[in-house]
Amino acid sequence: MTALLRVENLVKRFRVPGGTVEAVSGVGFTLRRGQTLGLVGESGCGKSTTGRAVLQLPPPDEGSVRFGGTELTTLSRRRLRELRGRLQIVWQDPRSALNPGRKVRDLVAEGLVIAGQDRRAAGERVDAALAEVGLDPAAVGGRRAHEFSGGQCQRIAIARALVLGPELLICDEPVASLDVSVQAQVLNLLRDVKDRHGLSLLFISHDLGVVRNVSDRVAVMYLGRIVEIGEVSAVYARPAHPYTRALLDAVPVPDPDAPPPGPPLTGEVPSPLDPPSGCRFRTRCPLAQPVCAERTPPLRDVGDDHQAACHFPLTGDDHQAACHLPLTGGTT
Repeated sequence: MTALLRVENLVKRFRVPGGTVEAVSGVGFTLRRGQTLGLVGESGCGKSTTGRAVLQLPPPDEGSVRFGGTELTTLSRRRLRELRGRLQIVWQDPRSALNPGRKVRDLVAEGLVIAGQDRRAAGERVDAALAEVGLDPAAVGGRRAHEFSGGQCQRIAIARALVLGPELLICDEPVASLDVSVQAQVLNLLRDVKDRHGLSLLFISHDLGVVRNVSDRVAVMYLGRIVEIGEVSAVYARPAHPYTRALLDAVPVPDPDAPPPGPPLTGEVPSPLDPPSGCRFRTRCPLAQPVCAERTPPLRDVGDDHQAACHFPLTGDDHQAACHLPLTGGTT
């Protein structure tokens, strides 16, 4: 599979009272055509900011975003607007993403109209998109967004993205605000449209169970940096970074006879205004050594298409030993 999206050394900063926050610090990854990359981590780690920076909403302060061989960060506003249809996003809260007073058909057609699409042709595509997400165009097209449930609004939002024929779909916590029963329906829908259209998905979530269910590869973020990335099967079975291991241990297991996981991740996430030197996880890491405060660990190979940013990656029997280490303290 060829690469559709290449992100290198992505940096995004924001001015806040008291200083500047570097929300994304040197993030890089590759997304192949037809593939889903899950981006996971605790709230505030920079997942959503990364997704928006890829779309240039707003543009990153540093780094490269190459989409289909085109560098997005240097494009003019006109040229970027021409490419918008090929890169679409599904937001976390569908009710906020849709104008509640507008009719569904107008909401879904908006991108086509902006692109200069003939209204009759646009209407045909809108009906096809609504039908594809399981909505009857005749029944819902003339109604307004505020009349629908959260799950139905998310279907409308997905139709609005699909109608433009995208190649890349960024899903920013697309089921986080939905009931559990509705989450499965929306996830199945995303899988179906991905396979049907050969889409690439960047799937952003804090839920490791959801990411495992929908992704081919997974990238784990902590305090603005990717600390581990690889095939889902490898990362979930053999996590190489202590933070990834702690996240996986925290996932509930529906088996009363299952052995107890390691101790829960404790301690506060450091302030992004003043992150720790070296490895940003070291203040909560049971394996931290002086070198962790002195040098930032680069992503390094720990297996086939599997990388971790750790000076002391977990391997082999280390996984079992790590279960019994308290995830507190670390170097200061």
